[in-house]
Amino acid sequence: MPSWEEPISDDERDRVLDKIASQVVGRGLETPAILFLEMHKPLTFMASQGLVVTSPLLAPLIGFERVHTVSRLLEERSNVERLIRRIEDLTMQKRTPVGGETP
Repeated sequence: MPSWEEPISDDERDRVLDKIASQVVGRGLETPAILFLEMHKPLTFMASQGLVVTSPLLAPLIGFERVHTVSRLLEERSNVERLIRRIEDLTMQKRTPVGGETP
């Protein structure tokens, strides 16, 4: 079982952020997701601590590993900015034609 004090590795962080960004872009929720993340960026540390407190309730529903990973991601505001940039990058890739030329 991972420790709450152990930081998330850069590879794990990037993998999780890519997965979240891909799901957001795949569902066409880029704009609402970016607005939500920008509005709540100052609250990310408090949200991470809320996940730690509520982990006994959430872990049976979604799994301890997911609660732990998201909590570790939200501890640093820079990770939210990375997620926003990743969503924007995937959105641009989605809108760019296969040949790479913009209309």
